Amino acid sequence: MREPRDPETTPPRAEHPSPDFAPAVPETWKGRATNRVQWLLAAGGAACLALGVVLAAGAAWTAGVTAVLMAVVGCVTVGLLVLFGTLAFVHVELTVDRHALEVRCGHMGLPRRRIPLDHVVGAEFHPRVTPRHWGGWGYRWRPEQGTAVVVRRGEGLVLTLGDGRSFTVTVDDAETAVRVIRHRLHLRRRPNPPQHPRVAPDRGPRTGPG
Repeated sequence: MREPRDPETTPPRAEHPSPDFAPAVPETWKGRATNRVQWLLAAGGAACLALGVVLAAGAAWTAGVTAVLMAVVGCVTVGLLVLFGTLAFVHVELTVDRHALEVRCGHMGLPRRRIPLDHVVGAEFHPRVTPRHWGGWGYRWRPEQGTAVVVRRGEGLVLTLGDGRSFTVTVDDAETAVRVIRHRLHLRRRPNPPQHPRVAPDRGPRTGPG
């Protein structure tokens, strides 16, 4: 005869989680990646812009208008391009909610891209994304690889889209981003329970005339 179990001395039986168990994920997940080196490049662009202003203010326009104008325009143009190209990619912010994934670059949020989760097939973690893989920093595109937003070396997220293309973005804690996206995709693809037709209750045999 089996002896009764003493609850104080016998360890409890392990409870196995149900197959539908999944770690809780936030309603909206946000992550970002930052590259402070971009500020040094932005300072170079500001220096070019300042040089153009100084040339425009102190040059002897009567001596050689064409040469001075070309120097001023060149410095100002290069300065503005470098400033925009660097400040736009000082950091990138990634937001994942129930419906879409959104990437915003820089303090103004431009460039910006929003990808509905209906267009996403899968998500993978990449341990090391480098500008060398994409030909430089910033918003990149390669026919054989897809599109990427690269602001620094390190971990990133790789999405596979429904048209077969990929989208890569460098972001801190990319593993959590992958888990959240996969959870969202699982919920969206879960089949709906079958709808059984409503059956009228049996009220027994009818009696009476007719």
